Amino acid sequence: MTTLKEFEEALRSDGNEAALAILQVLKDRDKAKRRTAPARRVTGKKMTSELARRILELHGGTRMTQQEIAFKLGVNQGRVNEVIKRGKWLTDDPLAPEAVLRDRALARLAKSKSPPARSAGRVGTKSAASRPPPSAGAPMQLSLGDF
Repeated sequence: MTTLKEFEEALRSDGNEAALAILQVLKDRDKAKRRTAPARRVTGKKMTSELARRILELHGGTRMTQQEIAFKLGVNQGRVNEVIKRGKWLTDDPLAPEAVLRDRALARLAKSKSPPARSAGRVGTKSAASRPPPSAGAPMQLSLGDF
């Protein structure tokens, strides 16, 4: 099977300028039709009850897919599914299960970003009493705290 590039080279070698001109017009037309689509991955916008209502409006009033709704509103497709299928985020209740889980996740994130608590002694040292005794026949292993 011949590639387009090989076909073009054959036309050039034969000196067929008319066919090369037609080929160039077709290439330019094809290039003009091509476009780069915007990225479909969306980092989530904070879900609110207003946004959940907008999702339901778009779902009920248009023929848009969940992915299209998510892209249009700037949310994750999974959130759109939760709103449509389970009615999540339709209230501003801070005790709603999704709000409680969100707050717990934010608290864990804040806790993991805070610096670790420092002990009174040297960092990374353990007393001999706090180390487990070595088992018989097991190979010894050194850790940074042993130095």
